[in-house]
Amino acid sequence: MSFSARPPWWQALRKTGLLVTLAGAVLAAGVVQARGPVDGAASLATVPLSQLPAEAQAAHRLVLQGGPFPHSKDGSVFGNRERALPPERRGYYHEYTVRTPGARDRGARRIVCGGNPPAMPKACFYTDDHYSTFRQIAQ
Repeated sequence: MSFSARPPWWQALRKTGLLVTLAGAVLAAGVVQARGPVDGAASLATVPLSQLPAEAQAAHRLVLQGGPFPHSKDGSVFGNRERALPPERRGYYHEYTVRTPGARDRGARRIVCGGNPPAMPKACFYTDDHYSTFRQIAQ
């Protein structure tokens, strides 16, 4: 059997459409495990503001003050494409950089706040892994 040849069972699955269905189910299961619930609300943990790194506490204070922010992208719209936060209309969430000591770039840490106006957020969330996971900030 050459490298590109498939076993007979593979061909049977392909012809019946089960291969596509099986592959789709496997991929979907991986996405659900990686992203959590679709609405993102049920599984969010909370973290007291006082337990966040000092840089995150300082960034949170700047958000509440309305700036000035050290990075030009601070305050930009966060699209929630990962669907890790509760679903809201586009423009509801804004992201802010949390300084990472020793990093040459913005790093992976962010605070994302929702609400309007941004200086009076309804909720803020912290991520230290560039949007993979979030914890809601409790004050």
